[in-house]
Amino acid sequence: MPVSPSEFRKLHASGQTFIIPNPCDRGTAQLFSRLGYLALATTSAGYAFSRGQDDGTISFDENLAHVSEIVDATPLPVSADLEMGMGDSPDSAAETIRRAAAVGLAGCSIEDYSGNDGQPIYEFNLAVERVTAAVEAARSLDTDFVFTARAENFLHGVTDLDDTIARLKAFEDAGADVLYAPGLRDIETIRTVCSAVSKPVNVVAGLGSATFTVPELRDAGVCRISLGSSLSRFAFGALRRAATEMLEQGTFNFASEAMSFPEMSELMGDRQEGGN
Repeated sequence: MPVSPSEFRKLHASGQTFIIPNPCDRGTAQLFSRLGYLALATTSAGYAFSRGQDDGTISFDENLAHVSEIVDATPLPVSADLEMGMGDSPDSAAETIRRAAAVGLAGCSIEDYSGNDGQPIYEFNLAVERVTAAVEAARSLDTDFVFTARAENFLHGVTDLDDTIARLKAFEDAGADVLYAPGLRDIETIRTVCSAVSKPVNVVAGLGSATFTVPELRDAGVCRISLGSSLSRFAFGALRRAATEMLEQGTFNFASEAMSFPEMSELMGDRQEGGN
């Protein structure tokens, strides 16, 4: 049976650190569901890569159709990476939440990244106004909805921890349910962020050269661990290794690590009840 959106909120209040993996299509959503994860998150970059496109080139409507497919593929609650949302204004942030809830999502994140290379991060007050509008829209829904507010400084060359924390605290005061500053590279910085706020903090693992363990992140105060595009990039890396082996060595040793055909048939043929 599908898991109710309220159960997704309870995960964040359980006091347990949990991993929320990021499928890039229906098949990987079904795989993660069968393995025993408790919730899923989408990855805009992973989906773009699966389409042969770069991150940030998928339209909002394309992304929403994609996340709707993920929701339909799994009984688990799904939180969507909706990038900057539908536009720059607070009203567009609110409409993003309403559109997200309409396709059955249990939650979503919106960034303070503007998409403008000249000024990649929204001005502080506008960023807070966007989060405030998103929170108000989420609270007006007929169903529970977990809203994640993202401070994108560190992904876009603004390595200002004080400003990042100030944004997260303002997002918390505006009512965001989960706080997220992707790109933090060391445990002490993560610990500093977690200790500065009282709401659950999401941290992305597998980004660049930063390597963390679940116990380390738990001890630092992290509630939720996502993977972003890491799993998608890992899959592409495995395909590249296999293709290189065939081309350069004329061997097929990679096949010994592949899922068997019966396993794939079981996974894809015996679909679980979807989330809508």
